[in-house]
Amino acid sequence: MLKLSRLTDYAAVVMAQIARHPDQSHAAGELAEAVQLPHPTVSKTLKMLVRAGLLESRRGAQGGYSLARPASQITARDIITAIEGPVAMTECSQADGDCDLVSVCGVADNWQRVSLAIRTLLDSVTLAHLADTTPIKLPVHLPIQSVSLAADTA
Repeated sequence: MLKLSRLTDYAAVVMAQIARHPDQSHAAGELAEAVQLPHPTVSKTLKMLVRAGLLESRRGAQGGYSLARPASQITARDIITAIEGPVAMTECSQADGDCDLVSVCGVADNWQRVSLAIRTLLDSVTLAHLADTTPIKLPVHLPIQSVSLAADTA
């Protein structure tokens, strides 16, 4: 089963909460209470998101956390990558992937194609979408055949 970690799920929940009130600065405790998650978990998540450049943090009485850029410019892939690392189905699906079976493997190109399709879909879902309570309408069919492997090396 492909599954994101709880921390990644929590990161998306926290980011969506911040995106719903983009003109405010948010304290970790306030966010923890709003999304009903433990304060230490929210604090850890916020630090990771700051390190990834998705959030900004300011100290002081008027301090707190805010989006580093508009919610429409932060993707689901950005959030996942901030917590999990690069999105790829297999080691060889990453640009820096290394595999001892390259000479005998007959599926690497197709795993790369699947990874690219997933990254493309995740790039099409923004934080603004995640923060909106209206369900996202996704395409019924993804044109995987038309996806060029050269289009994405990340």
